[in-house]
Amino acid sequence: MRPTRSDFPVVYPMTTRWNDNDHYGHMNNATYFEYIDTAVNGWLMQTTGSDIRDGDAIAIVASTGCDFFAELSFPDTIEVGLATERVGTSSITYRLGVFRAGDPQLRALARFVHVYVDAGTRRPVPIPPAIRDAVARLPVLTGD
Repeated sequence: MRPTRSDFPVVYPMTTRWNDNDHYGHMNNATYFEYIDTAVNGWLMQTTGSDIRDGDAIAIVASTGCDFFAELSFPDTIEVGLATERVGTSSITYRLGVFRAGDPQLRALARFVHVYVDAGTRRPVPIPPAIRDAVARLPVLTGD
């Protein structure tokens, strides 16, 4: 069953940009990944109160995917709803719902996997405690 807006009580709002629209007049599919990446990292920085780029452990994107259900375009304000699917030892699988602000219709549903690695060696390490505490506040949504 497809998640609904109520499944995503935690959202990260953003406005679309002029150059997000493609030749067909809607937001290009590749652009969704930029918003998803920004939402996860922006929310983590807001929630932890730290610059996640400066830690001994950093998150790299190991996998991502997105299903599209309805169009978005400039000048929409969007809300990316955040949830987790799985939190492991060194990785977090996020589920993200993309909505037009004020509209309950799910526009896109994404899966986004962060793997935490040592900033120097790039070898997997445990999720930093501040990150683990932050994502514990998110709802859990299992995959379809």
